[in-house]
Amino acid sequence: MFETIKSGGLIMIPLFICGIIATYIIIERCIYFYKIKKSDAQLMNSVNASLANRDYESCSSACVMAGTPLAQVIKKALDYRRYDEADVKELVEAEMDFVIPKLEHLITPLGTIANIATLLGLLGTVTGNIKAFGVLGAGGTMGDPALLAGAIAEALVTTVAGLSISIPSLIFHNYFVSKVNRCIVEMEAHVTSMMLKLSGRII
Repeated sequence: MFETIKSGGLIMIPLFICGIIATYIIIERCIYFYKIKKSDAQLMNSVNASLANRDYESCSSACVMAGTPLAQVIKKALDYRRYDEADVKELVEAEMDFVIPKLEHLITPLGTIANIATLLGLLGTVTGNIKAFGVLGAGGTMGDPALLAGAIAEALVTTVAGLSISIPSLIFHNYFVSKVNRCIVEMEAHVTSMMLKLSGRII
């Protein structure tokens, strides 16, 4: 296995680094979204129960304990609930703009890695083919079979390595983007519902 990777040449070093970073981002984001989904479910149960009793202090405490982007937005609405509704809406929208980058954290670098890995694999393919043609040109009809095999191996291994990193990175990048969009929609729905409850228009 190591010899196969080694045959890919120097291009394998940045590809290996890209693979490590992509793996870290994927694991970190999966854990993060799992945790906030669980925390937000508990938060909304607590907030809805507290709002039914007009217990705003308990609502605020639940938001602090949850510590999720949704909790920050809800706490902002709670803290300024005595303000005019239009002002509260603006404050909530501003807070949402502030917390959304937390949901998007590391997703852009993952998409960048997906593109870079593909290009690095292509670069390895090109350099390997150049070496192969160099061997053929320097050694007559077939050239040195060992050198020729090494050059072809470099082209193939870097291509496989690049695609092996790029494909899962792209899949998870698109998954996380859709996850962020879904979180934003759910956040807007929860906050709108809570603001209606605060205004007394729904119970």
